[in-house]
Amino acid sequence: MRMPGRFFLILGSLLAALVSSLPVRAENMQDFGVYVVHYNALTTDMLPPKVARENHIQRSRSRGMLNVVVLKKVLGATGQPVKARVEGKAYDLTGVAIPLKFREIREGNAIYYIAEFKVHNEQRLRFDLLVHPQGEQESLRVVFRKQFFTE
Repeated sequence: MRMPGRFFLILGSLLAALVSSLPVRAENMQDFGVYVVHYNALTTDMLPPKVARENHIQRSRSRGMLNVVVLKKVLGATGQPVKARVEGKAYDLTGVAIPLKFREIREGNAIYYIAEFKVHNEQRLRFDLLVHPQGEQESLRVVFRKQFFTE
């Protein structure tokens, strides 16, 4: 299955953000057997202006964005994008919860779930997400940590 061009533009932007914020895992994804959940958190100033504008995302060093993509494994392909309900929170080091409100973005066959939130320099957040693929009874839990640098 061919993925739309903007998918690769966004993933490329996210990869650039990953490289600039080392150390990180080589791949921000979790494998759940039938499904793979890809995720990334970054400051929105890392997005190309055109991508931010087209998706109504405010570019700023003090705004974080979480991008989640759910793919169903397909033999011999990169995966089938799956509609899902994504919910969760981020927690700072003191345990204060930051609610995440996800919105769906579609382009062709690609489906992204985006949440925006405020961040501060050197802030460390633990993300705790529940991903509910459409048609499935059980949810997929994704937990990861990310430190943000805004200066």
